[in-house]
Amino acid sequence: MPWSVLVVDDDACFRRLASRTLISWGYAVVGEAGTVAEAVERALALRPNAALIDIGLPDGDGFELARQFADLSWRLHVVLVSSDSDAANESVARRMGAAGFVPKDELVGPLLRRLIGGG
Repeated sequence: MPWSVLVVDDDACFRRLASRTLISWGYAVVGEAGTVAEAVERALALRPNAALIDIGLPDGDGFELARQFADLSWRLHVVLVSSDSDAANESVARRMGAAGFVPKDELVGPLLRRLIGGG
């Protein structure tokens, strides 16, 4: 059974692109969310294996969401993404419990495939 992934980004076009990419790699995209609140709701309902989360969300940020997800009763593997490719994002992502950070312009590259896990 393929790993299930929740895609979280306020840009619907990016969510579709990320979903198509993950599906092409053999993952099952079980849901999408555009806000922190939607992401929490969907994660609790769907219990995915992994989440691909944008750092900038309209009602919070992906770093804090990753920290919240680290406290769940099951292991939710988190990878953070952003159009801001600041090198500091990687270390902050890991401090918040994420597996790592991928700049959005490297979405289809080997880094995300390696970090997302389970596949």
